[in-house]
Amino acid sequence: MKSIGWKTWLVAAFVVALLSLVFVSIRANKPADARAISRQWAASGHADRKAEAFVYWDEADPAAVPKNCAKCHSVYGFMDFLGEDGSASGAVDAEARVGSVLFCTACHNETAYDLTSVRFASGSVVEGLGREAVCMQCHQGTQSGVGVDKVLAGKGEDVVDPKQGFVNVHYHMAAATQMGAEARVAYQYPGQAYVERFPHTKNLDTCIACHDPHSLQIDPKRCSPCHANVVTAEDVEKIRAVTDTVDYDGDANVKEPMSGEVAGMHDRLYRAIQDYAIAVCGRPIVYSADAYPYFFLDTNSDGKTDPAEAQAGNRFNAFTPRLLKATFNYQFVEKDPGSSAHNAKYILQILYDSMRDLSAKVPVDMQGLVRP
Repeated sequence: MKSIGWKTWLVAAFVVALLSLVFVSIRANKPADARAISRQWAASGHADRKAEAFVYWDEADPAAVPKNCAKCHSVYGFMDFLGEDGSASGAVDAEARVGSVLFCTACHNETAYDLTSVRFASGSVVEGLGREAVCMQCHQGTQSGVGVDKVLAGKGEDVVDPKQGFVNVHYHMAAATQMGAEARVAYQYPGQAYVERFPHTKNLDTCIACHDPHSLQIDPKRCSPCHANVVTAEDVEKIRAVTDTVDYDGDANVKEPMSGEVAGMHDRLYRAIQDYAIAVCGRPIVYSADAYPYFFLDTNSDGKTDPAEAQAGNRFNAFTPRLLKATFNYQFVEKDPGSSAHNAKYILQILYDSMRDLSAKVPVDMQGLVRP
């Protein structure tokens, strides 16, 4: 029998040692990575078991998440939408069980991995997407300007309809903002051109490039190479391109961040909405971001929203088509907290056009405003 040489033993020992190191590395690092990811997810809004988004229907009779809500408010509904539960994909076929958050399986399954497109509430389909296609299924709103037009078809622009309620775009529809005219979710006025997807930069061009997919947080270190004033996540609101020196909101401050430009024009739209409501609808209007259905009668005509006014029984009930369009866009901006980062110029366009449309019937201060 031929003996094994020392060189062979040396090679064998080296291979065994290498495999041992790989095994130890896997054991040491992979579970640690999984634990870190789990902690990040557990602290995110997607895992908040007490959030109204997940417990709203717990006390319903029967306790179930309706079909038109289940896609985004239940992991079971989202799996139904994907078809991972054996049903047809692309729609929710049944009410979903209560008691869930968005578990890992919502995004980590074969169907979700293969998603490359999203259909927005307007009916527009955006294709050629990557992993952000999963995020966009829910972060897009449930109503659109296209839907507003359908509701208002055949009605006079300035004719009050006491039966017409407010049309709510829903919440945190960042994808609709980012995609702009490609998604057509905000109300886009006929004859006007609107910017499409905000491209940002090559390496920060998707939802999960800016937001950690598990914690949902923004790492300011990813912004600071281009935006030196960003040190903390809160500093993201201070961002403005140094090459953009336009005073969009007419306050003579070209150094304020884009969030300031958006806020300035948003405030001016609110004043125009209030002026129009009094002059054309004959009823004063106020708004509350935290109370459904958001627009209410200003019973004491002081221009402010009092707690007693922000009640469902006191909803504003004198909408005209022109007012409904403007309030839809006002809410669109309000309900995307990051709108100035997601697509500021699209936001400024819809705010400007809403004011200009109201100015056809009432005086609106457009002095100094600039439409991108």
